[in-house]
Amino acid sequence: MSDLTNAPGGTTEPGPIDYLIIEFPGSRLTGEGMPLLVDLVDRGIIRLLDLTFVKKEEDGSLVGIELADVNGDGALDLTVFEGVSSGLVGQEDIGEAGALLAPGDSAAILLYENLWAAPLAAALRRAGARMVAGGRIPVEDVIEALDALEATG
Repeated sequence: MSDLTNAPGGTTEPGPIDYLIIEFPGSRLTGEGMPLLVDLVDRGIIRLLDLTFVKKEEDGSLVGIELADVNGDGALDLTVFEGVSSGLVGQEDIGEAGALLAPGDSAAILLYENLWAAPLAAALRRAGARMVAGGRIPVEDVIEALDALEATG
């Protein structure tokens, strides 16, 4: 059985899978968020399936960025993520992510399993439930809406 199907809570079904493409304008990769990513993995909240860093060159071509170049001051050992690749994120996906970038910018492409949700998702599937919609609301939109509510309230 693949590693993807060994979920916590006694279930052998995977949790929901999400992806993020995080842009770093001007390729300012400080590594500041990496300790938080390590913590999420260490606590079993997520399982990182793919982690890829790319930079869009001035001529529009994409180049990979080594993980060692992302760790900022070197205080955090990121070798734990070296070679993290399930094979689910392919060159076409990387190209589509790169198309979102301006020349000179970089991006992190993350594919991860929500381990925290695996037992719930498995129970719902066993009960015959199925996902009919899903999505993500950008945090900037939520903050803007809350600010507007506060201003009118």
